[in-house]
Amino acid sequence: MRRVLVGSAAALALTAALVGVMLPLRAHLSIATSALVLVVPVVAGAAAGGFAAGMVATAIGFLAYDLFFIPPYGTLSVGAAQNWVALGIYALVTVVVARIVTQLELARAEAQHRAAATRRLFDLSELLVREASGPDLFDAIVGAFTEAFGLSGAALLLPEEGRLEVVASAGTPLPDPDLDRLAASARGPVSLESALVQPGGTQALALVASGREIGLLALRGLGGGRADHELLRTFANHAALALERARLREQALRAQLLEEVDRLRRSLVGAVSHDLRTPLATIKVSASTLRDPDAHLGAEEARELACLIDAQADRLDRLVANLLDMTRIQSGTLELRRRATEVGALVADAITVLGGGAELERVTWRPGGTLPLVDVDPVLARQALANLVDNALRHGPEGAPVTVTARWEPARRQVLVAVCDEGPGVAVDDHTAAVDIAGFQEAGGRGGLGLAIARAFLEAHGERLWVEDAGTDGARFVFSLAPAGQVPAELAAGG
Repeated sequence: MRRVLVGSAAALALTAALVGVMLPLRAHLSIATSALVLVVPVVAGAAAGGFAAGMVATAIGFLAYDLFFIPPYGTLSVGAAQNWVALGIYALVTVVVARIVTQLELARAEAQHRAAATRRLFDLSELLVREASGPDLFDAIVGAFTEAFGLSGAALLLPEEGRLEVVASAGTPLPDPDLDRLAASARGPVSLESALVQPGGTQALALVASGREIGLLALRGLGGGRADHELLRTFANHAALALERARLREQALRAQLLEEVDRLRRSLVGAVSHDLRTPLATIKVSASTLRDPDAHLGAEEARELACLIDAQADRLDRLVANLLDMTRIQSGTLELRRRATEVGALVADAITVLGGGAELERVTWRPGGTLPLVDVDPVLARQALANLVDNALRHGPEGAPVTVTARWEPARRQVLVAVCDEGPGVAVDDHTAAVDIAGFQEAGGRGGLGLAIARAFLEAHGERLWVEDAGTDGARFVFSLAPAGQVPAELAAGG
């Protein structure tokens, strides 16, 4: 109604303006010219207010035409018969014009509506190819429906443990009784044509993909005719495909994760068996020798075997403790207790952790100048360093030295600690695999669980462990440590 009033008012105003312009020139205008000019308000009225406003404009134009441009002027009487013909033709033409203009406006509005719907449908279709997370996808779906169909509110419900739960909503929150009635049943929703509560109230639309219902849309304030409902179903099909695709992607990621976990589990078993085999074999052989009544061992030999058993048992104990700590780090339950620590103290503690024995005399500590204190958890850091030293001792030739060095890198603002040995080196292609629990078997025998654990401990500090080219025979494992507090000026400047 408001649109009709606006169109009628526009036609009246335009008619008055045109009459005011043409009256002074009336003597020079023909009856046909005046009629043509007065068609303009009819076009304007029909365009602004529809066919009803066009008919009002026709009546206004008819009266103005008769009063001001058909003699005798100022009266509704018509003098000559030809004037009746002119008035009749004017009325007929303006009615036809009003109808045509109205149809054109309706067609234009329909075209705009379809263009807007197509654009929104295209936007919704992008959800099919967008790598959006679940919550983002849910919000995008309800937002698209609310905007496209002018809804007062919308909610998306998905099955959770046999019950439909609201996962996203937009617009005015839907009434709780309506949502409760929807959520109480995970069976097929009602059809679009039947309102769940009352006409104009909350309505439900199933989201179906691959022949099964995967969710439900609760809509409030839905209007429009059958064409809008068909478009709504198209939107629903696209939304269902987007949800199905997201579900399949999640399942694929879960399967990929399980596959990766299984691969790591197999690698862990291989790494544990690889690292446990030597100490267990040593303990078994030594214990069997001690128990053998025919071995005829002297006191010194028996003591050496007992010490060997003790050392290998300590090694196994460290390995188990490392595994437990790494598990706690990966689960997020191990809290780092950082404090400022001297690098030299870490080296000394790492050697102590490895226990006594002639092998440790091969380890040499060579600091490269003045070093700042480092910000670490001393327990984990020394264990990581102990694992690197133990790896170097085990893979180096008997009696060959193992060197631990450290230097301050002012450009990186890091202390770089390196453990070097003269054992079999690590090929360039195996540098990453050597410190990766899943790739130690490809590292030419230089990898192992100890290195993977050292890497995990250092990464828990936000640091790195990597392999560098030693330049000669042997391997060089390097890791970084962050300085604690303010670095002395001479070190910060690289002095």
